[in-house]
Amino acid sequence: MQEQYRTVARAGVHETEINRSRFLCALAPAATEEEAQAFVARVRAEHPGATHNCYAYVIGADASVQKASDDGEPGGTAGVPMLQMLLRREVRYAVAVVTRYYGGVKLGAGGLIRAYGGAVGEALDSLGTLTRRRYRLATVTVDHQRAGKLENDLRSTGRIVRDVRYAEAVTIEIGLPDADVEGFRAWLADATAGSATFEPGGEAYGDV
Repeated sequence: MQEQYRTVARAGVHETEINRSRFLCALAPAATEEEAQAFVARVRAEHPGATHNCYAYVIGADASVQKASDDGEPGGTAGVPMLQMLLRREVRYAVAVVTRYYGGVKLGAGGLIRAYGGAVGEALDSLGTLTRRRYRLATVTVDHQRAGKLENDLRSTGRIVRDVRYAEAVTIEIGLPDADVEGFRAWLADATAGSATFEPGGEAYGDV
């Protein structure tokens, strides 16, 4: 598995104008290919009068799903440079749609490649990216008496607290880098006088 990846910080649109053609790059995070395709369909519906709605998306921390479309532009001049820009910036779980309103001046193949790839790069700069790192999920179970202080200690030491559930005992779900698991066991035993239980689980990605 990838140790970390980047994704789009938020959905948004960035516009540039090149030789009187307007290029609007809509970017969004997408957890699945279905989400990416739904976003493409939504942007198309918002711009029915556009000359082209070209898109690219990358799904999977290891970029296992990659799709691109030129939507009527000459082959390889739109979707592929958009996809290459996402890959070059190591952006995953993201979708980009560049909507072009033709301004009457032809750009040529090289101009189109620069325009479409550049539109994605500028949108990424404008909207920003997040880094997500792989970590180990784990469950800590502790009595009510120690739970409040333990939760505060976890947060103050920068650990990822994903969920806290109160029942007969208190269950705290956390995320830890794999390398920290053994050190955390020792810290937890010390912090709770050995009264808490620790159960490692699966893996997930979280914001750094």
